[in-house]
Amino acid sequence: MIRVGKRILLVDDEPLLLKGLRFTLSQEGYEILTAMDGEEALSMFYDNPVDLILLDVMLPKLDGIAVCQRIRETSNVPIIMLTAKGEDMDKILGLEYGADDYMTKPFNILEVKARIKTILRRTGQPAAADSRKVIRVHDMEVNIINRSVTLGGKDVRLTAKEFDLLQLFINNRGKVFSRETMLETVWKYDYMGDARTVDVHIRRLREKIERNPSQPEFIFTKWGVGYYFTDKD
Repeated sequence: MIRVGKRILLVDDEPLLLKGLRFTLSQEGYEILTAMDGEEALSMFYDNPVDLILLDVMLPKLDGIAVCQRIRETSNVPIIMLTAKGEDMDKILGLEYGADDYMTKPFNILEVKARIKTILRRTGQPAAADSRKVIRVHDMEVNIINRSVTLGGKDVRLTAKEFDLLQLFINNRGKVFSRETMLETVWKYDYMGDARTVDVHIRRLREKIERNPSQPEFIFTKWGVGYYFTDKD
């Protein structure tokens, strides 16, 4: 079966919210799958290829954090976490376990659509900032076309946002990026000053590409300013 539009998996235990999201996103041309608990979400994910997941944190049977962890064992599909609590710990936990983004309920449906479009656009098309298909930095290879990374010949599994950050750094080696600039460039919208989102993603990226994250070879901190990438020995 040939899929024409992007397929989104919506996971929430609130029937009215699920119905509203399904209707609105279907009107945008997306193919929608739904699940109302964590176990059903994993079953739907394993049985159907999806392009993006909206995943509630508080779910019956298996919570959203656990679902996110399980999905990240095999897939880099973009995940947007939904939380009704609005507590910082929920947001940071979601990012720590592999979510690309989060939204706090109640949210504006226009913002939901904007974030989905931004993520799908970035993950569905190669960036034009570098014309080379494969960028080599020491023993790390970054394939811009299929958005894959190897380190020492071994595959490195990055989430969509982690890859976007790495590509931004590699295309601008030596340039220091503030957290605010990275939010504007990679996330494409205002995070209302929550710069810790960047710190969490940088830490996760370092853990995956640095042999010793406490003594980085690639991504460095410019204290009081932001982060930069260098390939100098």
